[in-house]
Amino acid sequence: MKRIIYALVGVVLAISLVGCSSVKEASDSGESQEVQDTQSEITSEDGYGEGRFGDVMKTYFFSYRVNSAYLCDEYSGYLPADGKRLLVADVTVKNTYNESIEMYDTDFQVQWNTDGEDDYDVPVTYYADPVSDEQLPAVYELSVNEEKTGLLIFEVPEGYKDFSISYLEMFDDDSEGDVFFVYFTADEK
Repeated sequence: MKRIIYALVGVVLAISLVGCSSVKEASDSGESQEVQDTQSEITSEDGYGEGRFGDVMKTYFFSYRVNSAYLCDEYSGYLPADGKRLLVADVTVKNTYNESIEMYDTDFQVQWNTDGEDDYDVPVTYYADPVSDEQLPAVYELSVNEEKTGLLIFEVPEGYKDFSISYLEMFDDDSEGDVFFVYFTADEK
């Protein structure tokens, strides 16, 4: 049920963010864009927080950082559907709340810069079994101050290279909080 709610929230986010634009990051070397030594901490302002690779997004429950991302046609034997590619994002999540929290890989969604209401998706583990031990688990618990780094793998349409990975705060009473986006250009692998 929780996954369905997140999928519906994604539709609302996609529709409401049609006017937002992404910012491209340059990579002169063609290498995977990695986190720099300096990191910015991003909090929400008027319900919205926006960052780039390496920025620490400070949500109500946890912080997260997209360290790097690349596009490929296959990952550990997993092939995307026709007309799709795989976006492999390295993400770090840290519990900053005052108690242990249950996390879902589907807490995070990917968006690509188009106007359609279906221009987003959740990790492939929503549809299939994990394809690698390096992936963040579908469900996992983070103890107070615990940090976990792993991969989020998404199927995305061919022809796109600019993306965002987002998180929308959801509370036990079904109310919504702030929304956070990390914008980036994915490298080719």
